[in-house]
Amino acid sequence: MGSCETRAGGASCPVLSRLIDLAWRTGFRIGFPLARVWWRLTLPRHQGAMVAVYVGSALLLVRSSYRSQWQLPGGGVRRGETPESAARRELSEEIGLRASAVRPAGMASGIWDGRRDRVHFFELCLTELPDLHLDNREIIAARLTPIDELPTVTLTKPTVAYLKLCGSSSRPPVRAVASDAAHR
Repeated sequence: MGSCETRAGGASCPVLSRLIDLAWRTGFRIGFPLARVWWRLTLPRHQGAMVAVYVGSALLLVRSSYRSQWQLPGGGVRRGETPESAARRELSEEIGLRASAVRPAGMASGIWDGRRDRVHFFELCLTELPDLHLDNREIIAARLTPIDELPTVTLTKPTVAYLKLCGSSSRPPVRAVASDAAHR
């Protein structure tokens, strides 16, 4: 395999780390289709939170290891967690972006991936994009997409719902505010 070295804080083994990441991605790629089948049979209720991160006139999109479409960063709201807390947690977990506050931008409901889903949308406007730290397991890619190029990108249904909700896919929303976001 390769050599591992010891650094302050623990051992570092790039080959082992890549193998572990690969195992996680494989688990997601196998598990997600199976979960979708189960959800279609049981039609469970699900609550999610997604964040539209604007940098100038571009929108940050991410791609997960088990989907071919691009989406806004986000995920499920845990029991006892507020949607805003879930949105901030997901930003940190998925892309290493810490935001002390995000601005509510609405909510949409639908049956997506076989679940009865309610997704809370939030917005965060930044003047520049900090270094992102993708988990490389669930989230494997991120890109800044100019607003006018969004119609050419294959997006998840909740992301399309957000764009319809905000009223325009040709400009950032007026209601977005600057925030003191920092990266890990």
